[in-house]
Amino acid sequence: MPDVIRHKIDRGKLPQADGAPGADRGWRLALARATRAAMGLDLDIRSLTVTRASLAELLEIAPDRALVALLDGPQGGLGAVMLAPPVTSALIEMQTVGRLTPQQPPARKPTRIDAAMVAGVIDRALAGLEDALAEEADLIWAGGFRYASFLEDVRPLALLLEEEVYRVLLAEVMLGDNARAGQVVLILPANGRGERPAAAPDTQDRDSPHFTTALAAQVLQVDCRLDAVIGRLTMPIRQIMGLKPGDVLDMPIAELEAISVETLDGRRVARARLGQNRGMRALKVLDADIVRAPATAPHQTAAPPPDPALRATG
Repeated sequence: MPDVIRHKIDRGKLPQADGAPGADRGWRLALARATRAAMGLDLDIRSLTVTRASLAELLEIAPDRALVALLDGPQGGLGAVMLAPPVTSALIEMQTVGRLTPQQPPARKPTRIDAAMVAGVIDRALAGLEDALAEEADLIWAGGFRYASFLEDVRPLALLLEEEVYRVLLAEVMLGDNARAGQVVLILPANGRGERPAAAPDTQDRDSPHFTTALAAQVLQVDCRLDAVIGRLTMPIRQIMGLKPGDVLDMPIAELEAISVETLDGRRVARARLGQNRGMRALKVLDADIVRAPATAPHQTAAPPPDPALRATG
């Protein structure tokens, strides 16, 4: 396992310059692989343009009634993904009925439920883009972004995003057997906040204590998302799709005094209590479940019984 980790780190340390295939090719591959792996949906990118735009120009780029997802990136950087209604409806249909219906549904305003159902595909595509750019300079501005939240329309972007230049990857996509066509727009800060890979270490240095320290430093810098879970509900998909403002969901097990802090894979790492700190919502950790390798007792073999002759002689 250490060799695998070292190999991945070394790959990211190869110096690269601008001019490689970069984010253009990486996003094509990542987006197509994400939909195919997540739900078996073929996605073909008919065209992809990479441009720069100001914050004001971003509002004009958004497709009508687009699903807008805010992205969180390195060092507090923010970006966005916009999905045109045909793209959103195709992703929803594949998860609800398992296929694309012959008749495309009419465009509607996206909901938080829609965003929750496509968030996994967005994160899978962004992770694929990051992997594709592991040895390229575009990783500085295109790597490290993940789904953060849903925006009801594009206007809040003017308040949430910083006043700077953004790179816009606008893809015209076809989903299924030419069943749906729409746009996928990826917006990221032009001035990357990630780190350019350094030169790879010498082979003889890999077994030195310095490499071990550097390896530990790399691992400790990895971001880890934690979710504060008040409670969980299991509902039929038909009932979920019928939720509307004003509906009340009973959560009999939910307790503000015993919130579970969990990792993305659902592993609990702490128990906390909900409160406030300086006017903001906050969690006070009550106890932490530190994950350690289970301690194994030394293997002990039973002593053989004494020889009968010895026992007889006392």
